Amino acid sequence: MHCNGQDVDCSTETRLAKELRDKGITNYLFKRVPGQYYQQDLEYRCNCLQAASIHHLCKSLLYENPKLPEHGPQEFRYYLVIVQYAAKMHGEKVKRFLHKANGKLGIQYFRPRQAPHEISEKLSGYQSGAVTPVGLATPMQLILSHEIDQLQPNFFWMGGGEQLLKLGMSVRDFKQAYRPYVVDCTY
Repeated sequence: MHCNGQDVDCSTETRLAKELRDKGITNYLFKRVPGQYYQQDLEYRCNCLQAASIHHLCKSLLYENPKLPEHGPQEFRYYLVIVQYAAKMHGEKVKRFLHKANGKLGIQYFRPRQAPHEISEKLSGYQSGAVTPVGLATPMQLILSHEIDQLQPNFFWMGGGEQLLKLGMSVRDFKQAYRPYVVDCTY
């Protein structure tokens, strides 16, 4: 199949585009990147996507909270955190947010950790390097780094459902459509 000037399968792009339109997002971009994309530095990746800066390049990481008791609230058992590649997750900040958002269980029940690849792939429906909050196989809570919310220009790039497919859109549109928690969760 021919897609964006390349001979590739466009089914992922078509499926995600439909979800975006269904959620009222009409201004988004898909961009295929070269095979060596992940072997290069952030400046190279920024140039590939014509992003405003390396801070506009983001990743989606599936986290789990294995300490939650089976009988308790499960909305934060698994959740997707969207952060900038240039930032580092701050586990303690995420832990405090989860405890506050839950409001019922003690802080000892919150020990966030990145989910193993096989769990991430099963719940997200995507391979590592392709995870996106758009079209998740399993609905889950989304956490968006507050640093992404403050980007200027207000446009970010993230995984597009395939390792070499990236998706860009305005942060404002994303927040309006997906209603993530905006959290200070990085260093």
